[in-house]
Amino acid sequence: MRTICLTIALCLLGSIAGIASSGARVEYIGGTRADIPERNSGEIRVTDDTYLVFRSKHTEVRVPYARINLLEYGQKVSRRYVAAVVISPLFMMAKSREHFLTVGFQSDDGRQDAMVFRVNKDDVRLTLVALEARTGQRVEYQDEEARIAGKG
Repeated sequence: MRTICLTIALCLLGSIAGIASSGARVEYIGGTRADIPERNSGEIRVTDDTYLVFRSKHTEVRVPYARINLLEYGQKVSRRYVAAVVISPLFMMAKSREHFLTVGFQSDDGRQDAMVFRVNKDDVRLTLVALEARTGQRVEYQDEEARIAGKG
């Protein structure tokens, strides 16, 4: 009985921890914002009714959905040759995919700005759908593979 209670408690704690992080795990790769350090890990939150929020340890950026005028999604696919040579030839078949989201928007002073994020693969679809719904913009896919990965 004690083991069952402990198991239930651990499951509940895991669920609460998942709820606490209400954003997509991302890394800011670059863009026009000088106030955000490159290679800055954080999360994009799309739960706010008015703003897209990027939050990290170093900064918080809020962009009104109404000012977002570009959503672009693409992938970078690379083969793992080093692992294949060192570990096993079977790794030659493995592909590593990185998922990128570009958000273009008009800044407060009227100029065009952009932010490029690497998005965690488990958060891509939900983030794209939420951004389309919040902004009214359609996601532009860089190629057919990106379209398939982004729409499922």
